[in-house]
Amino acid sequence: MIKTVYKAHILYTKEKSHFEVLENGYVAVDTEGRVAGVAGSLAALDCGDAPVVDFGNKLLIPAMNDMHVHAPQVHNQGVAMDLELLPWLQNYTFPEESKYADVEYAERMYRRFLHTQWLFGTMRSVVFGTVHTESTRKLMHLYQETGMGALVGKVAMNRNCPPALCEDVEAAVAGNEALIAEFNAPDALVRPIITPRFVPSCTPDLLKACGELAAKYQLPVQSHLSENTSEIAWVAELEPDSEHYGDAYNRYGLFGQTPTIMAHCVWTRGKELELMKRNGVMVAHCPTSNFNLSSGMAPIRTLLDEGVRIGLGSDISGGHDLNMFRMLVYAIQVSKMHYQLDHDKSFLTLPETFWIATKSAGSFFGKVGSFEPGYDFDALVIDDDVLYPAEYSLVHRLERYIYLGDDRQIVHRFCCGREVPEPRLL
Repeated sequence: MIKTVYKAHILYTKEKSHFEVLENGYVAVDTEGRVAGVAGSLAALDCGDAPVVDFGNKLLIPAMNDMHVHAPQVHNQGVAMDLELLPWLQNYTFPEESKYADVEYAERMYRRFLHTQWLFGTMRSVVFGTVHTESTRKLMHLYQETGMGALVGKVAMNRNCPPALCEDVEAAVAGNEALIAEFNAPDALVRPIITPRFVPSCTPDLLKACGELAAKYQLPVQSHLSENTSEIAWVAELEPDSEHYGDAYNRYGLFGQTPTIMAHCVWTRGKELELMKRNGVMVAHCPTSNFNLSSGMAPIRTLLDEGVRIGLGSDISGGHDLNMFRMLVYAIQVSKMHYQLDHDKSFLTLPETFWIATKSAGSFFGKVGSFEPGYDFDALVIDDDVLYPAEYSLVHRLERYIYLGDDRQIVHRFCCGREVPEPRLL
């Protein structure tokens, strides 16, 4: 049954090659929060007497998805950007995450984080918490409170980290199972995800336990992969029986045995890429973090052409920006630098990158990221009047918003058919 029909200039990417554009189009949303139909005329939708909400000259687009973000690092955004990955973790990230033993501190920071995500129109996220069960529980409750969707991970770590963040295997399993018991409803907007931080911070016993949890509860997995050359060399020392970094996860059931997303993949090549393709592992491309931490330029055109699923991640605070529209711009710019190195690899186009950020990324959550029938209605309404839209086509209006706009032009935000109000700050 159709609940509401929305009228606006509608743009989305059913295919990565081009935008679907409906000038003064209509999208019908059913009582379950899913798209019932999209058309250029109201008569084509057969909506009966469902109310029509007319957004006038505004743009209606799918909402953003952040596929790799560290919520507890929000306080460190823009700090220590002159360090590479490993010293940055030891000197800044781990000390900040240690503070999340205090649930009151965690709530204050997490509310700030969620408010910023809301501002920038990110309605779904794949999120790292910390090792702390209670603070991770608080983060999941806060996502429920906002009405935004998320896969939230209690981080697993038991080596090469400060004592305050080192948790033995039994405690890690118990904490995860407590959160799984509370949040693992199949159709819930907020669910757990198994989260070994990365191989250097997890012993074989802990990696094995994480794989067993993912298999037992059929939960997705997230971690980091081939981000930095020093990290890759370290993994080779720690896991000498693994063929490559990806194999170090695969041996423990953490590389596509259940839905898996790996952040970065800057240096993924050869056998690692082949295994990623066979196992259907998704890549979270984090261009700002890769630049800030001197990790390199991820070969997204190559991965895309190889059939690897890709989404975009802000990766704060390695990345400095929670605005996912900026990630589209940075992803295009990185691909243009690759193009200068190899003219046989074309750079990413705007439709391709928009598709990566919406429909491709959204596939990790189910039917998310498009206005095709059956997809969850995750949407943003953009009032770009301040950007002088009259002179431009609808696609160029969207492009100008992506490059020039900010949160002030987002006037409505929807997740799974429900408008999401501004979250409360402390």
